[in-house]
Amino acid sequence: MRVGIGYDVHPLVPGRKLVLGGIEIPFDRGLSGHSDADVLTHAIIDALLGAAGLRDIGNQFPPEDQKYKDISSLILLDEVNKLLKGKGFKIGNIDAVVVTQQPKLSPFIEEMRGRISQTLGIASGQVMVKATTTEGLGFAGRVEGIAAYAVASVEGE
Repeated sequence: MRVGIGYDVHPLVPGRKLVLGGIEIPFDRGLSGHSDADVLTHAIIDALLGAAGLRDIGNQFPPEDQKYKDISSLILLDEVNKLLKGKGFKIGNIDAVVVTQQPKLSPFIEEMRGRISQTLGIASGQVMVKATTTEGLGFAGRVEGIAAYAVASVEGE
């Protein structure tokens, strides 16, 4: 068994949709980034790639490559899943946390878990998503951005 950790952060800006875990979340701002800027899915991607020893999301999907402009991060997650399978890895579990003061994410957690597990072809029980605030501290507390952390285990190789 191998374990990887992932982290991502993007600023909140007007004029963009807020997408977390492949789900559009109603909010007055969205995350700025080259793709859909889904910090949760990006953190999961980095955790999976790290566990498999395959570097990181920027190496696999360079931000300067225009084919990834505004792409759904679930498409990237699917590509990572195919890469892992091709290298003989099987996902054990994923545990992730989104750090944001606003919006409140609890009504969307189960749908995020379902979307992520469906994309990866694993049971929803293998994917845990949580959300927390920073009690008003830092960029997340000031609602300037959203961060996510993820840990993933894989078997194989």
